[in-house]
Parts: sequence; structure tokens; C-alpha cells
Amino acid sequence: MTMLGWIPFLEPMNWLQSLWYVLLVPLAFGIAASYKAMRVVDMRNYWRQVGLMTGQIVVVITALAVGLILFVKLLLPLA
Repeated sequence: MTMLGWIPFLEPMNWLQSLWYVLLVPLAFGIAASYKAMRVVDMRNYWRQVGLMTGQIVVVITALAVGLILFVKLLLPLA
């Protein structure tokens, strides 16, 4: 397959799917930076709040992933 005929939604790049967790931190940082840029009243606390929100996003998404893995691997076979 050549990149000339690559159609993103019909032929996704599967080589990056196993590394989704590496892209989680930049995604969370981008979301937090853009959200806090609109919501923070005092810009002296901007980077601290961006860091806190980035950490919260990463922790929650990781916890959801672990919870779903446990649900699928442990609870669904019992049903």
C-alpha cells in the first residue's frame, strides 16, 4: 500500500494503535491548555492549573481503561 492512495477512515494506520497511551499525555495537555486559557481568571495560576487538569485527565482515562479491561476479562466471562 502506498501513501498516495491512503484513505484515513477506510484504511487506518494500525501501527500506532498499540501506542495509544503515549499520545494520551499530549492530547490531555492540549485539551487542558485550551480549556484553561478560556476559563482562568488570574493568569499567574495558568500553568499550575493546566498541569493539574492534565494529570486529572490522564489519571481518569487510565482508570477507565483499567476498569474496562477488568470488566471484559473478569466479569463478562462469568455471564
